[in-house]
Amino acid sequence: MNVRGAVASGLSSVRLRATLAATLVVALALGVTAVVLVTALRGSLESAAGSEAARRAVAAVPYVREGQAVPATEPAPAMVAVAPGDTVLTGARAGTTVMEEPGDRVRGIDGADVVVATTGAPATSWAEPGHYAVAAVDVATSEGQATVWARVSLDGARQALATLNGVLLPGVPALLLVVAGMTWFSVGRALAPVAAIRAKVADITARDLHQRVPVPRSGDEIAALATTVNGTLDRLETAVERHKRFVADAAHELRSPIATLRARLELARPSELTAEALADVERLQTLAGDLLLLARLDAGEPLRADDLDLGQVAAEEAVRARRRPEVRLELDVEPDVVVQGSRGHLARLVTNLVDNAVRHAAGRVEVRVRSRDGRAVLEVFDDGPGVPPEQREAVFDRFTRLDEARARDAGGAGLGLPIARDIAALHGGTLAAVDGGFAASFPAASPSAARVVPAVAAGRRPPVRRPGRRAAGKPSRSPGG
Repeated sequence: MNVRGAVASGLSSVRLRATLAATLVVALALGVTAVVLVTALRGSLESAAGSEAARRAVAAVPYVREGQAVPATEPAPAMVAVAPGDTVLTGARAGTTVMEEPGDRVRGIDGADVVVATTGAPATSWAEPGHYAVAAVDVATSEGQATVWARVSLDGARQALATLNGVLLPGVPALLLVVAGMTWFSVGRALAPVAAIRAKVADITARDLHQRVPVPRSGDEIAALATTVNGTLDRLETAVERHKRFVADAAHELRSPIATLRARLELARPSELTAEALADVERLQTLAGDLLLLARLDAGEPLRADDLDLGQVAAEEAVRARRRPEVRLELDVEPDVVVQGSRGHLARLVTNLVDNAVRHAAGRVEVRVRSRDGRAVLEVFDDGPGVPPEQREAVFDRFTRLDEARARDAGGAGLGLPIARDIAALHGGTLAAVDGGFAASFPAASPSAARVVPAVAAGRRPPVRRPGRRAAGKPSRSPGG
């Protein structure tokens, strides 16, 4: 799988999507809540400061009306009369100076929170917007109409908002991390039974349909899913077992009448018709035997394994295989290539591969046995048209025959290669189509336990090539396509 596929697979995970969705929802909720909270708090603090400024201005009105100073017990600073008929101010600090605005009689003192102006308004620097809340109250004095101006600093509001932001800025991401972690953990625990079910279903094959997926004790929808899957496996196992029994019984029952029919044809007067019928009966007999063997392989019968010399088995069975007169058989066998397995099964594998190669070869079939990286490798090549790369897996399907490149095939039923692959898998090996033929690989065993018997061909022996040597009188040729 490439990187893009791995990323796409990771993003399609239910666990990841649930975590992202929960984190996004909580993030939106916290974001909206934080904005509303900050806005409401700012408005509340500014409104409180404005109310306090209005209270101070109203509290100073009686004293301004009589030209008196505000008592020191008032929450507002003491009011000070600068001069008779001039502006009255409060909150003056000792040592401050009186400043007169050009063009009017408004005066200010640094630090004053309440100012009484006979005309105009206090300077902007006295109550900068955003730094102070300001309130004004008109009052009639002995000198005429005046305005009481009061201010309240907004520093406390800014400090409160700064404290709130200091809590929200690190707190919201930390809370999102907690939510993401808890969601990831919770969804992972909830989906753990699903992963176990998936792993078990992926491990179940046609050979071990008796296995069942684990059913969690939660009693939720996942437990119901596991129960349903097990029910489906029960029905599937029953159907497969019936199919296997039918194939085995049919193949077994066909062997006796086919053998009787063959015997009668062999005893009949020779003719072209009896020869053709005998050939068809032989094909039926082979097909019945293949079906019976497939049924046994599918049934998973225990394998009686012995230490065998794979080269010896390959040489003996390759010699016994039926060949066309124009096809030459070559052997390239390394000694002491030992495997553990069934002599009959491995012989059938070699026979099927060699028969397949002989049917499709133009003039040469080569059988190789060698040890490679701790594996025993059997290769069967022919110089025929070969199997197209796009169909190298399809040839192992049962009853599959290629029509174009295999037009010379007149005797196969499409079961030889599937049987060979099942035998290879039964021995812990593999069988695959390669350029020029087929290659089987098996786990190698120790050569000391194998009993090597010279391969004997009845009345004839094909040329056997050892590594690095050619068969006498035969030019070296590479395997055909």
